[in-house]
Amino acid sequence: MASSSPAESPSSVAPSTSIVAAGDSGSPMGRYLNRISRTVQDRLPSLDSPLVAVISDLYQRLLPTRRQRRRRPSLPLPLHSYAAQPSPTTIRVVEDVMECTLRYLHSVQKSLHFWQTRAEGTNAQKIYFMIFERGPLAFIDGTYGMLSRLRTGGSPIQNLSHVASSTISHKIAILSGLSHHLANFLAQVYLEVNKHGGILLEDVDKSLPLLLLMINNHFLKLEGSITQIHENFKGERLSTVDENSSFALQFEKIHYAEEQKIQWTNTEIRDATEVIQKNLQRLELYLAGILSTCEKPNKLSIYWLHYTCGAIGLSLCSMWLLRHSSLMGSSDIENWINEAKESAAGFLKDHVEQPLISIRDELFETFRRRHKGVMEAEEVQLTAESLHRMLLAFCEQTKGQKIPDDIPDQQMLEMVMARYEKEVMHPLQNLLSGELARAMLIQIQKLKLDLETAMLELDQILKANEINFAILAALPAFGLSLLLLMLVRAWIMQDKGAEGRGRVARRQRRLLVIEVEKRLVEFQTCMDQGKAEDAQSMYGLMLYTLDLLYKAVEKHAKETGEWISLREDIVDLAKPDLSTVHKFVITSRMGQMYESLLPSSRRV
Repeated sequence: MASSSPAESPSSVAPSTSIVAAGDSGSPMGRYLNRISRTVQDRLPSLDSPLVAVISDLYQRLLPTRRQRRRRPSLPLPLHSYAAQPSPTTIRVVEDVMECTLRYLHSVQKSLHFWQTRAEGTNAQKIYFMIFERGPLAFIDGTYGMLSRLRTGGSPIQNLSHVASSTISHKIAILSGLSHHLANFLAQVYLEVNKHGGILLEDVDKSLPLLLLMINNHFLKLEGSITQIHENFKGERLSTVDENSSFALQFEKIHYAEEQKIQWTNTEIRDATEVIQKNLQRLELYLAGILSTCEKPNKLSIYWLHYTCGAIGLSLCSMWLLRHSSLMGSSDIENWINEAKESAAGFLKDHVEQPLISIRDELFETFRRRHKGVMEAEEVQLTAESLHRMLLAFCEQTKGQKIPDDIPDQQMLEMVMARYEKEVMHPLQNLLSGELARAMLIQIQKLKLDLETAMLELDQILKANEINFAILAALPAFGLSLLLLMLVRAWIMQDKGAEGRGRVARRQRRLLVIEVEKRLVEFQTCMDQGKAEDAQSMYGLMLYTLDLLYKAVEKHAKETGEWISLREDIVDLAKPDLSTVHKFVITSRMGQMYESLLPSSRRV
């Protein structure tokens, strides 16, 4: 199979420059590095050796299998809507193209969102990012640049702000162009599969070569678009691909496209499939090279200062612990450990063991406590009966007549108090010959009865609230256990993007539905304005958002039993021949009816 624009194989492309290409080869350090480079190159096998050829062939054979093993469920192709299936090899090739495009489009979108967020920040935030969030080398370079500007009398802050704005704008421009062309390519491939999907079942010999040819033509169109982006920014300070470490993007063309053959043999179909796979590998290598200079920094680069301070603090803490350890002849750490053990044991005894024992006694010793309460109530009853007899005897003696036994104690107490007030008029005389002493003894008996009654009620209140007091004593341990449980639960069920189980994940899934609606509006607007290319790009971005929604909601929708219906709605949204109005109806229904997309507060 020939190629209209022959290009080097990706496996044979390697940087030909030396390790110290940017250095001064005349300096002692440059000569030393050149010697190390030549030694390493002499010991490595050459690119033409049999060993390298075998390894390269083995890698090419295992690459499709490795990619297929790592493939995740994604937005179904229009082929999957039919009962029968065409060639599995063709399906795998098309799925590889879609998967690769979606994966790199996702990387581009994440990096684009990051740089757009940085572009919306203030000048101070941009300067802070340029100095402190790009790694230690950027910190040294930025500090050196500021000091150099101060020495030359310039404004370092203004210059650094200009550099930051220029860098961010440049990366946004590159990523926006990549996003546009990749989305356009994704939409074109999906439309071709949708167009030829039904014909593949009727006439595979005629439609399959046509599908492969159209996909290859879209590869060639993508080559021109991405190459144009590279040419536009080639003279800029930041190039998309380092020309010393990359090769020009150049896809192969299917040779049989020039012969206008009606039917292809199996060998020709296999060769055409291999051409598409090679083009896909070249696209991956090229996009990886572009994203290596434009993608957002990793967490290690952004938070390197925090990690450095943490490492320094950990080192100081380790030195302090070492100074107080037995290795340095000190017993401080052992003493602290023993004190911590005693404190923990005391805490467990006071706030865990004793409250649990109290609750156990209250629950399992009810009969004994009940018997004790009955005995105390009987003592109070005896005191009350004694007081009743004393009052009855006193009233009968003072009145000189028989008083009924069922007379209330309160009425007899009124008689006693009336006699008491009369006797108090002559206390000394009535104390010896009157009823004053008996009246005072009756009041003392009444006071004793009131005290016993109050103590009995108080005891009953305390016994009834023993469980509450035990629970209050156990609250600190319960609070710590609850906090630990919440931390473990948050760690186990943490929100992993839109695929998690928490409120944040559910909100992100609803935002994906909103994002689909926005893409639909932009697509229809471009169609109304006659911008076919922009409309196709919006359609590709909508497919990308639907793929994210498909992956995020599949697991949760299967748990709620609504996956079949929700999957059909997502597939309908991807159909190019469905009207926009009908798609808006579907998105409205998805946001209101499916439990896996509802907010947590609305779950039954």
